[in-house]
Amino acid sequence: MKMKRFTFMWLAMIPLLVGMHGCKPEPDTPVPPYKPPLVRLLTGRILKSTILNRDINYAILLPKQYDSVNTKYPVVYLLHGFGDDEKAWYTWGDIMTYAEANDPGLVPMIYVMPQGFNSYWVNQYDGGFPYMDMLVKEMVPKIDQLYHTIKDPQHRAVMGYSMGGYGALITTAKNPTVFKTGVVLSMSYRTDQQYMSESQSGWDVQWGSIFGGVGTKGAARLTDYYKANNPFYFFTNPDDVSLKGQNYFFDCGDDEENLSQPNDSLHDMLRNLNIEHQYRMRNGAHNWDYWHGALPEALRYISYSVQNIPYPADPEPINPGAVVPAERMFAEHAEGTNFQFNVTVPPAYLNDTKNYPVIVALHDRNAVAQAEESQKLNSLINTMMGENKIPASLLVEIPLQTEQLTPEILKQIVVQVQSKYRTIADRNHTLLLGNKQAGLLVYQLAPPCAQQFNACLLFDANIPADARVSNSDIGYYLDITDKGINYKGYHSLYMSVRKNHLNHEYRVRRGTPTHQSFLNGLYESAAYINEHLNN
Repeated sequence: MKMKRFTFMWLAMIPLLVGMHGCKPEPDTPVPPYKPPLVRLLTGRILKSTILNRDINYAILLPKQYDSVNTKYPVVYLLHGFGDDEKAWYTWGDIMTYAEANDPGLVPMIYVMPQGFNSYWVNQYDGGFPYMDMLVKEMVPKIDQLYHTIKDPQHRAVMGYSMGGYGALITTAKNPTVFKTGVVLSMSYRTDQQYMSESQSGWDVQWGSIFGGVGTKGAARLTDYYKANNPFYFFTNPDDVSLKGQNYFFDCGDDEENLSQPNDSLHDMLRNLNIEHQYRMRNGAHNWDYWHGALPEALRYISYSVQNIPYPADPEPINPGAVVPAERMFAEHAEGTNFQFNVTVPPAYLNDTKNYPVIVALHDRNAVAQAEESQKLNSLINTMMGENKIPASLLVEIPLQTEQLTPEILKQIVVQVQSKYRTIADRNHTLLLGNKQAGLLVYQLAPPCAQQFNACLLFDANIPADARVSNSDIGYYLDITDKGINYKGYHSLYMSVRKNHLNHEYRVRRGTPTHQSFLNGLYESAAYINEHLNN
């Protein structure tokens, strides 16, 4: 009996013992080492340069994905302007925002911002401050050693503004085994004539100390060292290393006081020499507002380049919009002539009694797509009015015709439209535009018709290579694609309107001269049209 009781008690304790065994703590799980969060913008970095015998400050921006040690990245060296330092790109330039933009065309990249002093990013003529040697022989290898970079020229780019724009060009041009791509924003450089006429103090402080010739005047300033580092000279040498297949992108504002002429002249020269490059000129001056406007496309261009993908020749085509209803369109002809033209009234015209501004468009159309291209022009103007980009206006389309349009016939058409339709019948609310061969007519007709129009707009116009204007109160909007064939005429006309202090804007856009590029340019000209129809 006792044995049975003991056996029963023992059996009863088994679940408890098993449960106690099950509650025994497991061995401690190993805790991974603490990993601090990734600091992506590293400032206050120092490179101890033996070449310059001094410390060089720099900052570096790492991509979001940098935690992955198995990934290596392209590198972009960002060069600052005269009087600035390595902090400029991450303070005023706000490079982090642009690097992280939600743009599918951008690839993750490392951005290095070195301190360049006022060196113009080249070796000083007398060897006293060999900055470019330091950048190429010390900084690039050090960055490759410390960070996950792709160590070849295809995956390295240089971008800079002002002095840094020149640095981006010269560094890429003279070091093709290190850098493949140079993005040049508002390059601070001059033509020979500008340098020869520079004030003595301006030359000595900013240029002579770098290229030699301190204290000299005129042609004596154009030293051999100056020419060796001058794109107007080295690009013309067929044996120069600058012609080893680098990728060049230039962007400069049309309101630059001294720099728009050399930048536009360099574009002309590169076109003459068939040296592949991208060129942009937009409305703006020498400031961060302008460079911020350049950065989205500049970074996209670099992203294409480091992937060795050709940059698209043309931008996305603008959609002209809905077809304009037939009841708003009227076929006309100039009285006493065979000249045909079309008038399209704005949407509210049929239901109100208002008077409207007038846009006169001389239209060069493709022979096999005339109706389609007229429809697209009408639709686009209608869309621009619907988006409130330009005021509600009458569009007078004068297709290019076999008979020559004279100033007398053009004036007659304007008077005829003003008498038959409700218009604001003065020049301050009337402008003239044209494309290609019709753009040539605009160039020829605008001066003798200055009492009828306050501005004219030319889109890839077939103007002569020596195009120019004299003093006039007509405004000029000059628009050409960077592959347009009339670049010489545009440069000449741009220099002329600047010299005569005429109201103007100048655009050089990505693209080839097609009817679609005309529509793209017309859409981008909305602010100028709005200004000159609301005088």
